[in-house]
Amino acid sequence: MAKNVYKLIENAIGDSSSVFQAILNDSKLCKKIQLASEKCIKAYNNNNKLLFCGNGGSASDAQHIAAELSGRFYVDRAPLNAQALHVNTSYLTAVANDYGYKKVYSRMLEATGNKGDILFGISTSGRSENILEAIKQAKQMGVFTIGLTGIDGGELKSLCDLVINIPSSNTARIQEAHILIGHIICESIERELF
Repeated sequence: MAKNVYKLIENAIGDSSSVFQAILNDSKLCKKIQLASEKCIKAYNNNNKLLFCGNGGSASDAQHIAAELSGRFYVDRAPLNAQALHVNTSYLTAVANDYGYKKVYSRMLEATGNKGDILFGISTSGRSENILEAIKQAKQMGVFTIGLTGIDGGELKSLCDLVINIPSSNTARIQEAHILIGHIICESIERELF
């Protein structure tokens, strides 16, 4: 039993490490992360905000990244306007009940988004209907869209202004890499603005 668990640990860490190494070795992917960082810095310099949406673990990632920006990351500094669109559960359940779960993010974006803001749609498959609806709504509003997804990209890859595809089809590995990228973007923003 202990041997099996230890092997599982080794395999998981090895797989995760391989995905991170693949990102590091892909200069085009690294340039996309750089571009995402630059777009976020520009948005903040123009008094805009960052918005995030995802489902399940990706909702947690959305909230995590928004918290790093609105609270602090490495630097004791002024808070930045960053919001995860799902944190009002009364709103979320009312809209899901009245309009369907597909609309929970697009309606909140319509209420809170402005031209020049940035929306991160986080979906490991790139196929989450409510994320796709939010991206479509963002396009109508002049909100720049960044998709964080897996190797395939799903429908997000053709809808977003910028797509960061993690070179993996394993949900856990993709989510681990999404947090890495979120942290890189947060650090880039802090270094540039503060």
